Amino acid sequence: MTVSRTLSTRSRTSRTAAAPHVPHVPRVPHVPRVPRVPRVLRVPGPAGAAAVWCAVAAGPLFLVTGIVHGVVRDGFDFTRNAISQLALGQAGWVQTVNFLVTGALLVAGAAGLRRVLGRGAGGVWGPVPVGVFGVSFWAAAAFPADAGAGFPAGAPDTAVLSAQGAVHMAAGTVGYLALCGALLVLARPLAERGHRGWAVASRLVPVAVLCGFAASAVSVLAFTAGAGLGLVWLAAVALRLGTGPAAAVRP
Repeated sequence: MTVSRTLSTRSRTSRTAAAPHVPHVPRVPHVPRVPRVPRVLRVPGPAGAAAVWCAVAAGPLFLVTGIVHGVVRDGFDFTRNAISQLALGQAGWVQTVNFLVTGALLVAGAAGLRRVLGRGAGGVWGPVPVGVFGVSFWAAAAFPADAGAGFPAGAPDTAVLSAQGAVHMAAGTVGYLALCGALLVLARPLAERGHRGWAVASRLVPVAVLCGFAASAVSVLAFTAGAGLGLVWLAAVALRLGTGPAAAVRP
């Protein structure tokens, strides 16, 4: 019996020695989950909201002035001539001022959108192309379009592209591409504010603008309609963003 106890004791000792040593891991106390702080919408300041109204006014002002000017100018035909050609001739200063004022309103409106959107979606990459669009109007004023299609009076039907005319066209192309980019970017803050339909439209309008530009070789009216649509929609988007809550931020 003594031998049996000795063997049993040795067996337990052997198993105990063979077992690996497991270090004691202290138990981590339970940390309660902090509830997520909901984001709140801040109201735009008066300065930012006022500046956004510049972007709202820019497009309608440019179009109304251009249409009225085109109606009263002798020899101007909306089916043959682009609105930018109104800067030519004796009364061309009216359209030149129209370009300058519209550009200034767009640049001011871009600054207003920056303040309204703040750190929210589109706060940087939305206003920047709007500002570029405004600068393109200044370039169009500095480098007028070429005469042609019978306007001004005595101009040939076929226009010859000059250096200043090329700069004018390049400025318009860059400007309206910037406008299309701005509308695409501003679709996101529209969606975040619950304006889903507006966001979808803001992604579709650039397609219509580009189609109007592509059809300009066939129809000047298509070009004018596409450009006008872009201006009007930018005004509508600026109005929607400027009169509602601003960027969503954490308190």
